[in-house]
Amino acid sequence: MLIIDDTANVVRVVEDGREKAAYPLWSAEAFAQLSRLWLKSGWYVKYTYSFTWLGRPIFQLPEDLIRIQEVIYKIRPDLIIETGVAHGGSLIFYASLLRLMGGGRVLGIDAEFRPANRAAIESHELSSQITLIEGSSISPVVFNQVQAHVRRGERVLVILDSDHTKKHVLAELQCYAPLVSVGSYVIAADGIKELVAGGPRTDPDWSWNHPRAAAEAFVAQNPDFVIDEPRFEFNEGQVDHWISQWSGGFVKRVR
Repeated sequence: MLIIDDTANVVRVVEDGREKAAYPLWSAEAFAQLSRLWLKSGWYVKYTYSFTWLGRPIFQLPEDLIRIQEVIYKIRPDLIIETGVAHGGSLIFYASLLRLMGGGRVLGIDAEFRPANRAAIESHELSSQITLIEGSSISPVVFNQVQAHVRRGERVLVILDSDHTKKHVLAELQCYAPLVSVGSYVIAADGIKELVAGGPRTDPDWSWNHPRAAAEAFVAQNPDFVIDEPRFEFNEGQVDHWISQWSGGFVKRVR
């Protein structure tokens, strides 16, 4: 439990009725505690369901978008693959970054595209850089279609944002990780499920059935990959960690 005392300017951490720690409100430690609480509260009230990117709804935390932009600019992928498209805002976001960087393509996979969403994506100004594939992301038929879009020697980045169960994400990792370039990532989004388990809009098994657990299981079996959250490209502050819904999901190919 957190007690926020804005008179004494202290954040108190209480466990079993006893104060475990007390941090000055202006400290990095207090910020970490408050950020964790803010992430949980934001999930419960669907805070991320209030943003658009170039006209399309994008269900992502703004900090995650800025941070993934840093990763994309550093890696400069030729192809970004995303599973789970929804309204298409993330596809448009990635396509806009690639266009600013001089080119590149985005491939979006979804089990079923709503007609209005497909029409909006296909009529968007950035549609020439986007390909849509409908079907389960772990279907052999769909995966064969994806493979056909990957050209020899390309830098590839993959973002998994469809079914967030451990079983499905692990199957996606097994399929898509081999497509990722050395030094690039396959990112299992929404590891926040573990943090918010037990609250509104959650299922009872979220404490263990989440993308981060899949990422950990995958790297334990595949020595060419490690979980490695990218470092800040620039930092003159005291905070050294992302405020993220994607925590624990950055699986990097190291060889």
